[in-house]
Amino acid sequence: MKITLIIISVLIIFVIVFLFSKGINSRTGIAPGIIDGMLSQCPNKPNCVCSEREEESAHYIEPVIISPDNAADLIPLIKSIITEMGGVLQSENEYYLAYHFTSAIFGFVDDFEIRIDSKQKLIHFRSASRVGTSDLGVNKNRVELLKKLYKEKVLTTI
Repeated sequence: MKITLIIISVLIIFVIVFLFSKGINSRTGIAPGIIDGMLSQCPNKPNCVCSEREEESAHYIEPVIISPDNAADLIPLIKSIITEMGGVLQSENEYYLAYHFTSAIFGFVDDFEIRIDSKQKLIHFRSASRVGTSDLGVNKNRVELLKKLYKEKVLTTI
């Protein structure tokens, strides 16, 4: 019985150390950015969502339609929402924002990117974990939360 408890304790410690090392490892790197005028493709893992590539049905998430009424204030509005959500700005230009989010427990870093498509009048999203395979739906939920908060703020400013 005592040996079993020791083995279980060692395994638990090993898993915790492994997860912390993955979290530390995920802190290196940057968001992939724009490739050929679009957000990057998701890797073949379930920890990524993207609204740019509808053909990737396992990763696809709907973009948001831009209202002409709030197009001028779009970037500042989105930046304020993401900051409220806990995102940290990495880079930006007039049509692209790159943020990262860090998980509270093991320090895993996720990239969160937004591309404004003014021709199509759409806001595109890509949210992906830097390491690991599963994210337990965190990236999809993060995009859905941003979309919800964005729509609420747009409705209150009209």
